[in-house]
Formats: sequence, C-alpha cells, structure tokens
Amino acid sequence: MITKTVRNLINENKNNDVAITSDHAQTIIYSDLKQHIHNISGQLSFKGLTNKDRAAIVLPNGPEMATAFLAVSSYMSAAPLNPSYTFSEYEFYLNDLKPKIVIVEKNSSNPVVEAANKLNIEICEIKKIDGAPLGIFNLYDQQSNFKLPHEENEALVLHTSGTTSRPKVVPLTNKNIYSSAINISKTLKLTSNDHCFNIMPLFHIHGLIAILSASIGAGASVYASSGFNALKFLEKAKSENITWYSGVPTMHQAILMRAKRNLILAENLGLRFVRSSSASLPPAVFDQLRDVFKSPVIEAYGMTEATHQMTSNPMPPMTQKAGFVGKAAGPEVCVMDKNGNFLKNGLEGEVCIRGDNVTKGYENNDEANTTAFTNGWFRTGDQGFFDKDGYLKISGRLKEIINRGGEKISPLEVDNVLMEHEAIEQVVTFGVKDNLLGEVIGVAVVLKNNAECSEEEIKKYASEKLANFKIPKYICFLDEIPKGATGKLQRIGLAAKLGLE
Repeated sequence: MITKTVRNLINENKNNDVAITSDHAQTIIYSDLKQHIHNISGQLSFKGLTNKDRAAIVLPNGPEMATAFLAVSSYMSAAPLNPSYTFSEYEFYLNDLKPKIVIVEKNSSNPVVEAANKLNIEICEIKKIDGAPLGIFNLYDQQSNFKLPHEENEALVLHTSGTTSRPKVVPLTNKNIYSSAINISKTLKLTSNDHCFNIMPLFHIHGLIAILSASIGAGASVYASSGFNALKFLEKAKSENITWYSGVPTMHQAILMRAKRNLILAENLGLRFVRSSSASLPPAVFDQLRDVFKSPVIEAYGMTEATHQMTSNPMPPMTQKAGFVGKAAGPEVCVMDKNGNFLKNGLEGEVCIRGDNVTKGYENNDEANTTAFTNGWFRTGDQGFFDKDGYLKISGRLKEIINRGGEKISPLEVDNVLMEHEAIEQVVTFGVKDNLLGEVIGVAVVLKNNAECSEEEIKKYASEKLANFKIPKYICFLDEIPKGATGKLQRIGLAAKLGLE
C-alpha cells in the first residue's frame, strides 16, 4: 500500500508530463520536479535539518514558491508566510513557529530577514541554476543521504486567521495533505489533461492544497502565476489553455467585471468548471459565473484545520446548488448541537468533521483543543444544516452571528439579499455594538461603476426582502471593503475600523 506522503503525490506521475508552467514560457516536467525534490532533501539533510524541523518560506507567488513548498514539505515541515507582513508580524510568527531556517530570494530586502537575524534564525537564499527553468534551484551547494518522512510527520504548519483571538498554530501531517489532495482531485475529476490557473496566494491553504497539491496528486499541471490580476486574467487564461481555476468570491467578482465585457473570450475558454471556496459565494455571483463562462460552478467548503476541503458541490451530471457548499467530500461531516448530539437534516447546528485530512489539534493550546474537539469530532465554529438531499448550507460563523436583542441574524443572509440589488457590486454585513439591543446590523457597500443609490433606497429594498429586525441600521458606502490577505472580506472588527464603535 502506498505511503500517504507529499513525496508520493509527486512520485507516482509520468516523467514527461508537465507539472508547472510560469511566465516567459517556463515549464517544469515531472522528472525535473522529482529530481528537484530529491536534491533539496539532500541539501537540507546536509545542513543537519531533519524530518521534524521547520523551514519558513517567504517568497512571492510563482514557480519558485510552488516548488519550494513541494520540496520542503516532501522532507520536513514547510511554514509559508505572507511576503507582505511587517517586521513585527514576522517577529511574532517566527517566534511562534521556531523554524530552523527562513528561505528567501537572493538579496532579499523583505523585513523577514531583519526579524530572522534578531531571532538568530539562519537565512537561506535560493540559488538559481543556469539553464534550469524558473522553480528549479538549489538551497545549499552540497548534499547528503536523507531519511524519508513518515505519514505522521508534520509537512505544513499554518496559523489560523486570529480575527477574534491570538492566531492558533495548525500542524498538518503528510497524511493530512495527501488525503486532502486525493479527496479534492477525485471530487473535481482531475486528470493529467487538466491545467489550473493559480490566482491564490501560496501561503494559504486554498492555493497550497486545492490547487497545487490536488493537481500534482492527479498528475495534472498548474500555471504558477505571480498573483491575482483581474485585468490580465482572461488573456492569460486563453494563452495558457487552462481547464479550470479556483478563487474566493471577491476574485470571481473582479474577473466577472472584465468577462462581462468580453463574453465571447470568456465562453471560448471552454472551462471544464469554475471553483469557489474560502468564503460564501453569493448566489447572484454563482449565477453570473455559470452564465458568463458557460461552465459548472463548484462551490466548496474548506478550512485550514481540515487541510482545506470538507464538502463540495459535485461535478456534473450531479446537481450544483447555489448558496450551498455541497456534500461531504472527503471527511465525515455532521451537524451537532452544543451538547454534542447529532442533528437530523433540516436542523441547524454546528458543522463538525473527522477524517484523515483533519488536524490532530492545535500546537501547545490545550484550552483550544478541549473546546474544538467533541468525541473525536472537530467543531468548525460554522453554523449550518443539511437539506433533504444532503447538501450543506452554511448560515454563518457562530462568532459572527449578530444578536439583536435576542434575535439571531446571519450576516450571510443579509449579504445575499443585498447582493441582488442592481446597484450593488459588493456588500459585507457585520454587527455593531448597541447599548439598548446589544448589537445592531451594519453593512459596508461598494456600488457598481456609475451606479447611484442612497441609504434610504437600500433600507427600503431590504425591508421588502427581510424581516424588520434584519434591516441594517448603519450603511457605509466604500470604494473598497477591507479584505484579508487571501481576499476574504473581513467582518469581525469592521465596525471599529469604520468608526461605528
């Protein structure tokens, strides 16, 4: 039986098939990738690093970031960090993760260098190889024999977003990554003919697992772009001859703005499907994506602690339901009440999961682990229910639910209603502290280009679609809604940012 390691996701593939493409017609085939991973393992071993050590990676999106993650996680534990962090953020994360080395570009001026020096962590600059495609490099000049990692060895470590508390450390094993990658590739029916356009940051679970690892696990290929650029997306998608892409809803909305003006180009891409995850996809955006690209839209549900995917809408000929995140797609999924009792379809409770892709627990955080696990089930913190067909509907984050005088309001419900308004491009609903009611509803709104709409008009529209207690009290018109590093709209803390608290 095959050992469930990151290395074996790669080793099973045909040598001459393409693994990674990038700008300037750079191509890495699987034989190159396998040799690269072997060489990097030997170089890390030569430096005295073991399967139990961590290496932080701070590189921009692109082929070098992709192959650095694959090579490091195939031998030891990769700790990818956001290249846009500040010195103080790097100091916190490096202190928390305690990596043995930090991998950066040659002559990097990133503040991680200063932070690593302060903490006496070795900086390792990647060394380009003459004549080799981008993404094939050395870390050190010498190699030694090395020990292969086991399934239970940590291969990736990430932090939770930490919007309501100190970020928690999530260790993920080789088995977690392998299992999730295979789950996703099976869900999407990926084959060696598939070519994905990566627009997600490769310091985030979505890009690392759903795009890179799942593609590699299927012997497919990835265009490792330098990042998300909505203006160039369609042209690049055409020249790369992609078959699919995955993103967060804000990215899809930005792509749609261009695609609606280039309908023939969008349709002629012939995408096998479009995937969305990491935040709720408004049904209005689901419909537009399907109609503009003339392809299925596969909304999935993932989180770091599950090594990304938990549920997914199935591929055709099965049904994709707008507003639902699909069926269990890898781990077991259930809905529980607060006492740990399983709830029947149709009843709302907390979504819980267990399986080979689920982390065994947060690092050095007994309190969080006690709260997060019930009888071996991981509690996601998301509220939802299964419909009669077994499709999961997420009604909100338990921590984001707005409690207005005892009336519980899902921000997602208000989002989805207001997104149907013809003048609104984006909206995010959030709670605002109130002395009388505890909380009231605020919404941040971005209007479409040249559209005009007043606060009164939006409230009137909401009153026609929603109960009185769900009508927003505060409406803030913005040019851009604050987003996290991965493009997720930020609800928690938004009231304070907008001066409403």
